[in-house]
Amino acid sequence: MLPIGPLMIEHRVTERMVALLKAEMEIISKTNKTNPDFLLSAVDFLKTYVDRCHHGKEEDILFTELENKNIETKFRDVIGELKAEHKKARGLVLSLQEARQKYLDDDPGSSPTIHGILSELTELYPRHIEKEDKHFFFPAMEYFSKKEQLDMIDRFLEFDEQLIHRIYRDIVEGYENKGQAPAGQGMKKQVEG
Repeated sequence: MLPIGPLMIEHRVTERMVALLKAEMEIISKTNKTNPDFLLSAVDFLKTYVDRCHHGKEEDILFTELENKNIETKFRDVIGELKAEHKKARGLVLSLQEARQKYLDDDPGSSPTIHGILSELTELYPRHIEKEDKHFFFPAMEYFSKKEQLDMIDRFLEFDEQLIHRIYRDIVEGYENKGQAPAGQGMKKQVEG
């Protein structure tokens, strides 16, 4: 298997979520209501699976390795485009998270806002996936030897194995750095006391 195999499998799962996001858009169009529980799951999926797991492997491993090689300028430009699309998706997901909270707070303009964000996401992801699957991944593999490709697969596996630990370590460290427990009690005082 090429290192791009796992990335393309992750694309297929992402496409399934995009279909669910489109279905949610239809519900919003018909009822002006949304399912905040689904949106919570969608935000988690997009932040964790798509961005931290999938984009993490691309940016931290594949793109970095390619940028260390003598690649064509136009290929380097495509990496820049892909990174910019990842950044745009991150911003849209953050906006979706904020709009979901406004919906829960009964903000009357939140449903159209959510619909607009979902529309952007469901346009961005398919174009991005097509660019990678059909125009980027296979040419990228030509820059790597068989051994380098096998090493990259191992690094992808290690990345995935460590992901859950990074996520929950970041949660704990986030609260520690704020100096407070979730209920507002001082963490440092609890630890030191």
